Amino acid sequence: QVQLVESGGGSVQAGGSLRLTCAISGRTFSGRNTMAWFRQAPGKEREWVASAMSWVEEMTSHADSVSGRFVISRDNAKNTLDLQMNSLKPEDTAVYYCAASARVIRVTSPDDYDYWGQGTQVTVSS
Repeated sequence: QVQLVESGGGSVQAGGSLRLTCAISGRTFSGRNTMAWFRQAPGKEREWVASAMSWVEEMTSHADSVSGRFVISRDNAKNTLDLQMNSLKPEDTAVYYCAASARVIRVTSPDDYDYWGQGTQVTVSS
């Protein structure tokens, strides 16, 4: 089993920054794997934010809505996945979730991920 624990959420004014961290414990991914950040605002579906893929090579991908403002990164030595969020907007307000899969998957599909954290709240005020 894999355990994911998010931290770093909070309240910030528009234009501010936050850094989320997902601590990974339990089973270690020995082969190809995919990790991601999703978010869910009240009354809305869970939305893909960004992914970090260890496939043939290390790759990252970001949703258009956050591209240029958010950066996903992973530290395999520390077993962490980070999301640096800059130039935050009120529409970024949501619960942010860390997700993982020990496979090559459709990175934007929440159904393809096998492991999820409990989430951390991010609130951006105008």
